[in-house]
Amino acid sequence: MFGFRFVKFQPSEYVMKVKNGQVQRQGVGLSFYYYEPTTSVVVLPVSSVDVPFMFEEITADYQTVTVQGQLSYRIVDYMKITQSLNYTYNLRKNRYISDDPGKLDQRVITTAKVLTKKHLEQMPLKEAIQSSERLASSMKREVVQSEELEKLGVELMSLSILAILPNKETMRALEAQAREEILRQADEALYVRRNASIEQERKVKENELNTEIAVETKKQQIRETQLHAERSVKQKQNEMEQEQLQFNTAMEERKQQLIELTIANQNAEADAKAYEIAAVMNSLQQVEPSVLQAMANMGMNSDKLIALAFQELAENAGKIGQLNISPDLLQGLMNPPTREQQGGRAR
Repeated sequence: MFGFRFVKFQPSEYVMKVKNGQVQRQGVGLSFYYYEPTTSVVVLPVSSVDVPFMFEEITADYQTVTVQGQLSYRIVDYMKITQSLNYTYNLRKNRYISDDPGKLDQRVITTAKVLTKKHLEQMPLKEAIQSSERLASSMKREVVQSEELEKLGVELMSLSILAILPNKETMRALEAQAREEILRQADEALYVRRNASIEQERKVKENELNTEIAVETKKQQIRETQLHAERSVKQKQNEMEQEQLQFNTAMEERKQQLIELTIANQNAEADAKAYEIAAVMNSLQQVEPSVLQAMANMGMNSDKLIALAFQELAENAGKIGQLNISPDLLQGLMNPPTREQQGGRAR
């Protein structure tokens, strides 16, 4: 009414009420009445602003890369930013009266782009592709120390580089090179694995051969030990046989000596008997045969004496006219007396 209006701002907005070139009131989330013909309102964001960026740069080996990232900043000195950019707000149309607020993002991105270019110009392509984190750390440190952002009253909160990508042709070439390298490494790994397998197989074969050699050596040692034992047994047997042979030889020699001694004794005994018989015969040459016969019949049994008598009778049968034999004599001849009876008679 009559040019007076009421306005209310959000807590995320820093507001300056300017009248006749003088700041009458400023703060966060203000609400006030103002007179439109003589009052200007400056509105600045309090919260941080996220700005994505993407630009192309040249590496040290003259390769084009695309840098993609994002940075976050916020305004910390509202007086400085209003001296460089126009943040006057049209309350009737609810928009800024100039496009300066949109230029702040570009100025921050330009600062980051300059620093990115400086770093990428010193890196070859492969190194640049793999240096996202290192490049982001260096850029953040240098952007924070940048005089341009300090003059604007802006503070960098974060800066990250999402990717550094070459163009499609270079990417395909790198992919092909990397693919060939991977295949080469795979082939080398395959060769290494095969060589390792062959080496392991060779070691297994060597171990098997060594085991066989050890087994054969052990068998040979066992056989040699057995042969040595058999040899020792044979030697002992031979020694025992030799000792037995020597013993048998000695026994045979002793037997031979005994036989010779026996023969000599028998010869001596025969000579003695012959001498005895010769002496007896010489002594009996002058004795009558009848006397010798009588001497021979001495001590003879009755039956033998009767038999001799009958023999003489048979020899002189021509001279005997008649011979009478009593029954008792025949009974005695038929039943000769026993040794006990003869012994009783002798007694």
